Amino acid sequence: MSDAIRHVTISGRVQGVGYRAWVDDTARARDLEGWVRNRRDGRVEAVFAGPAEPVTAMISACRRGPSSARVEAVQDDAGNPEMLKLRRAGERFSVLPTI
Repeated sequence: MSDAIRHVTISGRVQGVGYRAWVDDTARARDLEGWVRNRRDGRVEAVFAGPAEPVTAMISACRRGPSSARVEAVQDDAGNPEMLKLRRAGERFSVLPTI
């Protein structure tokens, strides 16, 4: 079981700028579990699970994002193990379809 599970929603210019791919690469590099997806309202949503320190560092990194993004806000809420079930079978971290 993961030490921390966080559900984050990122607002700003975060779609069409490689933000999801950046989250995927960065989360995998930190060996986190979870997923990322675009929302139709223009935000990006993600769930990060793992040891508390790397999860916190990932959320801090999301406040900057890739150089092409302009992050305006990051909403950080508690997540739960049920949220991890949205991942694709066999993947530790998934890029999910837009909702």
